[in-house]
Amino acid sequence: MEAKNEKNAVKQYVADSESDSYESAETIEFRKKEAKVVRKLDLFIAPVMMALMCISYLDRRRLNAAVSVFYVTYICAEFPTSMVVKRLSFKRVIPIIAFCWGLVCMCMGFIHGFGALVALRLLLGFFEGCLFPSMTLFLANWYKREELGLRIAYLFIASALSGAFGGLLAFGILHMDGTSGMAGWRWLYIIEGLITITFASVVYFLIPKNYSSAYFLNEEERVIMRHRAELMESYSGGQGHYTKGDVWLAVTDVKTWLHSVTQVAIITILYGFGTFLPVIIKYGFGLPTLQAQYLVIPVNLWGAIVYLAGAILADRYKARFLTLIITMPFGIAGYAILLNQPHVSTGVLYFATYLISTACYLCTGTNTAWLTMNCAPDGKRAASLGVQLTCLNVGGIIAGQIYRSDEAPRFVLGHAWSLGSYGVAWIGLWITFMVYKSRDARKEKMRAEGRVEEEAFTDRSPLFKYQY
Repeated sequence: MEAKNEKNAVKQYVADSESDSYESAETIEFRKKEAKVVRKLDLFIAPVMMALMCISYLDRRRLNAAVSVFYVTYICAEFPTSMVVKRLSFKRVIPIIAFCWGLVCMCMGFIHGFGALVALRLLLGFFEGCLFPSMTLFLANWYKREELGLRIAYLFIASALSGAFGGLLAFGILHMDGTSGMAGWRWLYIIEGLITITFASVVYFLIPKNYSSAYFLNEEERVIMRHRAELMESYSGGQGHYTKGDVWLAVTDVKTWLHSVTQVAIITILYGFGTFLPVIIKYGFGLPTLQAQYLVIPVNLWGAIVYLAGAILADRYKARFLTLIITMPFGIAGYAILLNQPHVSTGVLYFATYLISTACYLCTGTNTAWLTMNCAPDGKRAASLGVQLTCLNVGGIIAGQIYRSDEAPRFVLGHAWSLGSYGVAWIGLWITFMVYKSRDARKEKMRAEGRVEEEAFTDRSPLFKYQY
């Protein structure tokens, strides 16, 4: 009887979720129980993914040499990973990926010669290229699409925090210079690699295979998760294995490419800013390396705080486009100030880095979440994410070329390119928004006319409502 009542409650919940009518008592009660389950997911699932992302960015930021070659294998890894990771099991794949990149990172502390550096950077790029799509799709298996934006935000917040606390960690470890006859930068790679290997070994026991085997859920909560899974399938088209047809749906959908081109522009800014911020501060402000690392910390902390606030508001009010459009001008203003370096004080230049941090983290993660939540079925979502992630790392290659040490301290090419990238992204966001509005208007007309055909469910169905 209790199970039957629970089933009736979720049916009513689904009906209420699809309408703006008054919610039933069963729905209200179910929402309260569901909110408790989501809080548990935020306590046991999201922090593990955040920690992996944080460690990933620690390893990535450490050596500016061979930055571009890092993204060659990164690009090659992301699309295939998006399509096969679910079939191979997230529980096995994610820890193995993390362990392998930690091992490669540790080995970089013992290299001699540029050839070894390039080879290890290629390996590091491959393993880290497998990581982000795996984590994103893993989160999509646990959270509903209206919840997903904030949880993807957690990943990018972790990358911002890695820039903050990574600078503090580097500040301490670099003082080990000369210990056991090794340079400080070698100790940096060795210690961070060991941290990654250790954590990867623990991750296998921290992330469950599915909600049925989740150690942190009781029986009632597993029932709620099953109902959530049924609801998620109702707007994702099911959770079966991915097909070639899913790939075709993704690559022939204009919104996939709009989000991807926009992401290339945004990621060029993020990777350029995140990787070279210590260099920009060091040369631009005339500071020693250790002090430059110290000044990076509050800039990245600010970016994390802004992103968290923006992600919460975007999820609550379902306003991804508005969030992006409002924050992007801050980044534009920041680069405009940096380009006028000879005419402004050091304090104003440092303030400009905060303006850039306000926009670059939030814009990157929100655009990814925006695409992910508007794709169905699951296979198309995975393929669309794979296309976007493959394209966006072209931005990583660009970022590695536009910030050159011989242009210090002004870095005119890097700052000007980043400023122009914001312009491209601004236009791309407006076009994407208009595409969504136009499609939803057509769907509304089809529903009003009763032209809703029984077919395989995709995001092009009149029954699927875009979120923007």
